[in-house]
Amino acid sequence: MIVAVLITAVEDRGQDPDPHHPPEELKRLSVEELRGPEYQVKAVFLFNFAQFVSWPSPQPSDTPFVIGIVGDDPFESYLDETVRGEKVNHRSLTTQRFRRGRDPRNCNILFICQSERDRAAQIVSNLKGRSVLTVSDIDGFADLGGMIELFTEKNKMKVSSKLLRVAEVKH
Repeated sequence: MIVAVLITAVEDRGQDPDPHHPPEELKRLSVEELRGPEYQVKAVFLFNFAQFVSWPSPQPSDTPFVIGIVGDDPFESYLDETVRGEKVNHRSLTTQRFRRGRDPRNCNILFICQSERDRAAQIVSNLKGRSVLTVSDIDGFADLGGMIELFTEKNKMKVSSKLLRVAEVKH
């Protein structure tokens, strides 16, 4: 089952979107209101995934919650600004960049950049059995074993996810 969630990335009602929302403002916007430069919006998605996904084994509060980026970083300072001063389950949020040869296993969320298209399946495979949420905007990422694929269709950002395959419904 693939779930697609529609997100307005570019206002298509004839209005010009504000291309530079401050990160704190973006974090307060509803899903329907979220718009701006592509990777600014994607940074907020990563932040929200950290807030709403549960990891199997809790970590001590003095261990930072790490959002990693592997490959040529497209976020500029957006992701750093978005997570600055934030916490997840009493753990401070931080970002970390991984270059070839560095092991990204110590992060909680790993964004695999377009530059790693040829290695994406291997990166995901190397993380099997680890508690790392893999996210990318590489076409077909979910088919390569990735957990969340971000894509744009008709000026709308969408999320394709295999998370619901293993989701537990709680009442």
